[in-house]
Amino acid sequence: MLEKHGYYMEDLTVGMTAVFAKTVTDADIVMFAGVSGDTNPVHLDESFATQTMFGDRIAHGMLSASFVSTVFGTKLPGPGCIYMSQNLRFKAAVKSGDTVTARVTIREIIGEKNRVVFDTVCSVGDKVVIDGDAMLMVSRKAA
Repeated sequence: MLEKHGYYMEDLTVGMTAVFAKTVTDADIVMFAGVSGDTNPVHLDESFATQTMFGDRIAHGMLSASFVSTVFGTKLPGPGCIYMSQNLRFKAAVKSGDTVTARVTIREIIGEKNRVVFDTVCSVGDKVVIDGDAMLMVSRKAA
């Protein structure tokens, strides 16, 4: 099982970065609505959505935010880390066909508490759609 573990506290340095990118599809939006229960018509009903300020259906903000979790759980720190908190600021809408890139960067390491603070950003091209920060618990190597 240890071979599946991601980074340990001892492996991390401020400034380390990792990314995950995914093109959001109509199927992603429908499946996220099914899993989350968020069936707001701005996500699912074209005729409703065209009457909103967005002019079209938009993806759930939390769908894009979930890509941050993907980076944490699979890349940095990777398997074994535990999410403790996340702050999100939604800046722009994501639509079907947009490629969202989630980037996490280590801002601070709190070694005595096994905590790591990250800056988190989701973007579509050069446009930031979500920014925020997160704190994770990361284990130490066995003595």
